[in-house]
Amino acid sequence: MKIQQFITNKGCIAFISFFLLISCGSENTEMPSNILQDIIPKNLIISVNIIGADTANVNGDGSGSIEVTASATDAVSYLVKFGDGNEASNANGIFEHSYAAQGLNSFTVQVFATSTTDDTIGEFKKIDVLNSQDGMTLIWSDEFNTDGAPDTANWGYDLGANNGWGNGEAQYYTNSANNVIVADGLLKITARKESFQGSEYTSSRLLSKGKFDFTYGKVEVRAKLPTGKGTWPAIWMLGANFESVGWPSCGEIDIMEHVGNDQDNIHATLHYPNNFGGNGNGSSIMLSNVSSEFHIYEVIWDANSIQFSADGTRYHTFSNSEDVPFNADFFLILNVAMGGSFGGAIDSSFTSSTMEIDYVKVYQ
Repeated sequence: MKIQQFITNKGCIAFISFFLLISCGSENTEMPSNILQDIIPKNLIISVNIIGADTANVNGDGSGSIEVTASATDAVSYLVKFGDGNEASNANGIFEHSYAAQGLNSFTVQVFATSTTDDTIGEFKKIDVLNSQDGMTLIWSDEFNTDGAPDTANWGYDLGANNGWGNGEAQYYTNSANNVIVADGLLKITARKESFQGSEYTSSRLLSKGKFDFTYGKVEVRAKLPTGKGTWPAIWMLGANFESVGWPSCGEIDIMEHVGNDQDNIHATLHYPNNFGGNGNGSSIMLSNVSSEFHIYEVIWDANSIQFSADGTRYHTFSNSEDVPFNADFFLILNVAMGGSFGGAIDSSFTSSTMEIDYVKVYQ
């Protein structure tokens, strides 16, 4: 990262005049009391923290926000220019800023430190910041910051084996802490190989049905997926009227599906009348290390389109209309299935694996 330093030249004229004065005058070399000695700040150190940035999301969490910290010897004030036409100043050198520009953008952040004699030095850093908020406001979220069972104000459960849940799945869904727990700031859904109520595997399926239903918006989920052949994690939505109209008439929006038999291939699919099951409308994208690193899975849904992205890359767009059931309330579902028509054969050596979810956020 290139860093450049700027120093103002205030005081140069005074220095030259003083030099001529003492050269042509007496032998007394003491500086006159009315000459102000410059104090130039030194050792300017700046850092720019892109909010939410980590090894998996180097451009931040999509909020477009940064924090700038500056310090310098002999500085009494700081000015930061954020590179988008905005600037701010204060005495402590700590600044927060959110970029309005959508998508992934490059900015040059300049910081200037000024002394009591108005002498200034400066440095800059170039940054790349992702803003994926599209002018929306956060209306609902769960960031899983309270250890224990998932928040009952947000989540309920589907329980049982339910004859394979329509897909020939092998697990029995429970609300046991062995299968679902909030710990270390993460929701952890674990599929286990264990005999229970006639099934050979247990897992968990959470849903916001009756607690949070919504029409249109953006859903963003940061997750690390389980591994192992036969695992089938999913982050998806179902029409809130499914009990009265049935599936697929209610509509289904699969934000993310992954199967351990096809590692790192992420699927987004829509199910509705005439396009469901193996004939669903969808696409897939290959991501690296989905079971060892966190990635962001996202859908933006309105009356005109439904757009699916992974780590900011859009890979499927559906044209919405009045002819399909995607214009009414839906609710959220998080689960890990085992086997079934999509999950496929289960590895005989499988013992357990976990889907970890950092947060679920909904914007409108």
